[in-house]
Amino acid sequence: MSIQTRPLAVPKKRGIFSYMRSEYMLYLLMVPGLLYFLVFKYIPMYGVSIAFQNYNIFNPDNSTWVGFDNFSKLISQIGFQRALYNNIVISLQKLVIGFPIPIILSLMINEVNSRNCKKFIQTSVILPNFVSWVVINGLMYALFSPSMGGIREIANFIGYTGQLPNLLTDVDSFQSVIVWSHVWKNAGMGTIVYLAALMGIDDQLYEAASIDGAGKWRQLIHITLPCIKSTIIVLLMFRVGEVMYAGFDQIFAITNPMVNPVADIIDTFVYRVGLQNKQFALATAAGLFQSVIGLVLVIITNAIAKKTDPDSSMI
Repeated sequence: MSIQTRPLAVPKKRGIFSYMRSEYMLYLLMVPGLLYFLVFKYIPMYGVSIAFQNYNIFNPDNSTWVGFDNFSKLISQIGFQRALYNNIVISLQKLVIGFPIPIILSLMINEVNSRNCKKFIQTSVILPNFVSWVVINGLMYALFSPSMGGIREIANFIGYTGQLPNLLTDVDSFQSVIVWSHVWKNAGMGTIVYLAALMGIDDQLYEAASIDGAGKWRQLIHITLPCIKSTIIVLLMFRVGEVMYAGFDQIFAITNPMVNPVADIIDTFVYRVGLQNKQFALATAAGLFQSVIGLVLVIITNAIAKKTDPDSSMI
């Protein structure tokens, strides 16, 4: 008597389109983001050719090709050189000061034992991210006004009646105001990302380290930071790619003619040259220059990250 056995049923491999049909609701959530990039990032690439033309807005088809003449003219302009310098200085300050602060905040919040207190701190940290720069601009004017601002009221309360500096019109302090207001507004989003990464660390690692006699500092150095290293590297690459973008909406909302020598950046230069002076080819050349340098920085950072930690690279 022979026993017949049935072969095990192997589940049929699902194709990508079958998976998309079954999870179509998740893909629908991607549509607004994809439309944003399509409309505002990819379709405008058609206009990049303007940077290489003597563009005629009234008769675009008859615009003559001038090669790299617009770039030569751009680099030789004192206004662009100043904007490029301010752009790099402000962006590097934002990177050096603003990048480690979310890491420090997330590590501190992660050590809070009270659940309600931790939720309150997280909400307080992330809340400024949802406030527009126009509102923040009004708050800063209300705070730093030397005649009737909040700091003036505090000075009067403690008995100081001397002249206070106007930080929003002082060329020596304006960039610091820009940098620290940026850090205050955007630190919360990075903090939440790092907190999510910290929650993914296995608690058994800390328990084993405690049994071996490791204190909080050694656990931080040998467990916490190595476990979130990939997250740190990825976010660092994103921040390096933004070095050429110093924040048009922030600076445009708060700048004034008195601080223009230290506040003018590439984005405000493009706005002024392109929309106000109608030099579209020159403005497009400046925007293309900005994008290419940003792309090169991301590629270099990604190559370094790939050698440091292959799992952290984007390409």
